[in-house]
Amino acid sequence: YVASQEYSIRSLFHNYNTGDGKDISGAPVKDMCSGINAIFGKDQRSSAMYSVIHSRSLEGEPGFRLLGNLANRSGCDPVAALEMKPDYIKAILKPLGMTKHPIVFITDGQNPAVLERLLADPDLGPMIRTVPEEACWIGGDLTLAIMSNAFIGNPASTFTGFIAKSRLALGFGHNYLFRAMDKDTGEWKTVCGDQCIFDKSVMNVMS
Repeated sequence: YVASQEYSIRSLFHNYNTGDGKDISGAPVKDMCSGINAIFGKDQRSSAMYSVIHSRSLEGEPGFRLLGNLANRSGCDPVAALEMKPDYIKAILKPLGMTKHPIVFITDGQNPAVLERLLADPDLGPMIRTVPEEACWIGGDLTLAIMSNAFIGNPASTFTGFIAKSRLALGFGHNYLFRAMDKDTGEWKTVCGDQCIFDKSVMNVMS
């Protein structure tokens, strides 16, 4: 099951849009690398070190229910991946040394308070990058997230799920989705590993 999904994903990325040609409706296709090009430039994108935060609110209260149900099955925190508070992000990125590198923020735009909190943080704020409007679309965001050195997402989001699966299929680690605070040490830790994103007992139909 997992191998089949990963094979399909790898096959998909053998044939990605480069901005040439038209889609089935006759409209010009977009470049999958538009986001990474806009932030880092074509010459620097292959050597850029950066992390990506995917903030997905999932329409407010339904999002809390979705993540809460997932938390019951996986052991992850029921709200942290929705709130994406600075301390949560720093607990992931500081041990990796990634707070010294750009942090790209991609979002559904439903909860601007998430970005405002991150920008206001003295450690994270100067490193936060957002995608220019003209380069912001699902394909560009997808490539930015897949190619990042570390990815932080909301496991209740199918978009986060596809990014995490794609990263695993392409051989990238450092996906941070299922996190919870250790009650004894007060430190955040991963409570469900990379393969949880494929686990039907955890993800149900989203696996």
